[in-house]
Amino acid sequence: MSGMTLGILVCGRPPVGLERRHGAYDDMFRRLLAGRGFTFGSYAVLDGHIPAGIHEAGGWLITGSRFGAYEDQAWIPPLEDFLRRAYAAAVPIVGVCFGHQIFAQAMGGKVEKFAGGWSIGRVCYDLKGLGADRPILAFHQDQVVEKPAEAQEAGASPCCRYAAFSYGGRAYTLQPHPEFGPDYLADLLQARRSSLPAGRIEAALQTRHLPLATAALADKFELVFKQGQR
Repeated sequence: MSGMTLGILVCGRPPVGLERRHGAYDDMFRRLLAGRGFTFGSYAVLDGHIPAGIHEAGGWLITGSRFGAYEDQAWIPPLEDFLRRAYAAAVPIVGVCFGHQIFAQAMGGKVEKFAGGWSIGRVCYDLKGLGADRPILAFHQDQVVEKPAEAQEAGASPCCRYAAFSYGGRAYTLQPHPEFGPDYLADLLQARRSSLPAGRIEAALQTRHLPLATAALADKFELVFKQGQR
């Protein structure tokens, strides 16, 4: 569907200094989905800018964030309400990392810091409909630990049981980051080095340039948005 407008719900920003080199999170998604007939609008929901209406865009894309879905942030409850209303109206939704978590939480799931620690770097996922051992860049400690009733399990990794959900074709959410490139990951690991396990950092740096399933996930996102508009 040519000319479909996607509203990017910006829930976080790169660490100081990285945005100038790599762009903001909405820029990363624009690059990921470039050439697919979309136009884009961005909404800084982390600053309280919730879209005026659920039909202001043809589909909604929820970005990652340094915040936890369970944190006491003033903008999180209005975002959850907006997402529930959009879902109820069958406006297609895609969520990534925090976006995966906040949508699950809005739909009745539970998110918490994973006792097993961080998942960082190139991780292989078993993704329903896309195949096993699909490598994508990951950067998270929080994860969904209780599945929403309406969600269907659509992906997993050895350290993340609920790595992707499908919601009856109306929404698709994913824990890792197909919008991240290897150079951004390297800079992100450096910026967050003091709070991350050193061994995981070095392993992630060594493998970040190996092939990734980025295009397959971009195809999946496009399909969710365009099929949802039929």
